[in-house]
Amino acid sequence: MFGVPSAARGLLAATAVVVMSALSACGPTQSTSFLIDAETMLEAARTAQAEQLAPYEWTAARLYIQKSKEDVGYSEFEQAVEYAKKAVDFATRARDNALKAARKGEALPPPPPPPAP
Repeated sequence: MFGVPSAARGLLAATAVVVMSALSACGPTQSTSFLIDAETMLEAARTAQAEQLAPYEWTAARLYIQKSKEDVGYSEFEQAVEYAKKAVDFATRARDNALKAARKGEALPPPPPPPAP
């Protein structure tokens, strides 16, 4: 091929295969990484009582995680990454808003004791 030795062509082909293999794994790896980040942040929001103190952000984060997982199942990795990033954003907002509400004294009172038998 245009004066290129066959050994060089073989090396070039092997390099191209390795690069293409590495690039094809980026989607699943990225989406998994962002999903782990989102679930970790959602757990931090849960610890801050975001379910009660920041319900909008909490629900949005949960739904974006769910949609991201669904897209991973359909191998729509680019879209899954976008949804996972949004989930991280909403989970972070949920945690921050819940912490602010708790500092302002808006934290939920402890649940009433169970009724006596």
